[in-house]
Amino acid sequence: MATDAYVFGYPLVLMDATHQQSLTSTPNNRWVAVPPLDPTINAVVDPNVDTIYTSAWVDLKREPVVVEIPEITDRYWLMQVLDAWSNTVGDPSSIDPKDGKQDSVHTYVLTGPNFSGTVPEGMTQVPITTNTAWLIDRTEYHDEADIANAQAAQGQMKMATLSEWESGERPAPLGNPPINSAVPPPDAVAKMNGPAFFGRLNALMVGNPPAADDAPAMKRFASIGVTPGGTVDSALASDLSAGVQAGKDQITNYKNPGAKNENGWAFNTNQGAYGTGYALRAYTARGALGENLPKDAVYPTVEIDAGTPDAPKRYVMKFAAGKTPPVKGFWSLTAYTPEGYLVPNPAGIYSVGHQVPVVPGPDGSVELVIQAADPGPAVPHGNWLPIAESGKGRLMIRLYAADPQALDGTWQLPAVTQVN
Repeated sequence: MATDAYVFGYPLVLMDATHQQSLTSTPNNRWVAVPPLDPTINAVVDPNVDTIYTSAWVDLKREPVVVEIPEITDRYWLMQVLDAWSNTVGDPSSIDPKDGKQDSVHTYVLTGPNFSGTVPEGMTQVPITTNTAWLIDRTEYHDEADIANAQAAQGQMKMATLSEWESGERPAPLGNPPINSAVPPPDAVAKMNGPAFFGRLNALMVGNPPAADDAPAMKRFASIGVTPGGTVDSALASDLSAGVQAGKDQITNYKNPGAKNENGWAFNTNQGAYGTGYALRAYTARGALGENLPKDAVYPTVEIDAGTPDAPKRYVMKFAAGKTPPVKGFWSLTAYTPEGYLVPNPAGIYSVGHQVPVVPGPDGSVELVIQAADPGPAVPHGNWLPIAESGKGRLMIRLYAADPQALDGTWQLPAVTQVN
């Protein structure tokens, strides 16, 4: 029982640990503008070099929060809204802003589980069934010279509580404050024993209630004291801690039944909203907290081996004519080290397919050359992705607002093929 309860509650406790880390430098209900990543610094794993981020933790316990996205017509944007259980419950974007307006300012009001008022005129409601929510906005930039334009759009985003908004306050995003945490959130949760974990889970469920569909699970968990506002029996401490360890193992060893492998590319199309799929929710939270809905973004990956400096390996990836990724947003291909860092290279090329347009061949096909050495002028600048000079690595292709055919297998990524 404790094992199942741990898997069930893990995303809520991890989300809270991440929230608490953020609060060391940033208040609730304020956008934080994250600057573009320096590709030469290993600050995060699997960094995205095609968008800048704006993030906010929202507290809806006392009143709704208003969010304003400026009129952005020249680039893709996506505002992901996650509830406290890590479900994506809102996803306004430049493709589908949810308010019926395209070339306009977009004003949303986020409402919590206790909201019973009237949505102000001109605002689009985003209902959230938990008092805590996490917003992550991604704003596209086209190349290095365009970063300033993306940041200008980012700087026009506004957020305030409803009462502040109605009094005329329109706070712009804060700068990117340093986050000081001796223990990363996943490690902090991993260190919790049974009583500590379940005690925290019980406290968090008061303001972030389980969904109605969770009622059968909650009925079972009540037998060990796991209930909103409840107290776990201290006599069960050893059993609870054993359940925590078994739950950790279950999450680590989980095999996603929705995992796909198409021509060597591995990806999932069942993430982002989980219902009663508790194991999938926990597994995703542990490895990719804040995963998007598939219709908004998917990230197929494939492993490669660059060989050795004396015997380098070279690869190609060829799209047939008219068969580049079908997306409404954009796509890009990025190379990473085994640790998930960008591959240093003298050319300063970290992704292809987006910032520098790919060039079709005479027959309309697009061939991407994937190798460490500069292939020379015969290969268009936008068609070469550098990889490491030796050792293993990984390629990731990002598909933003992919068409359904890219998710259901009607269209598939071509294989990455070694050519020497």
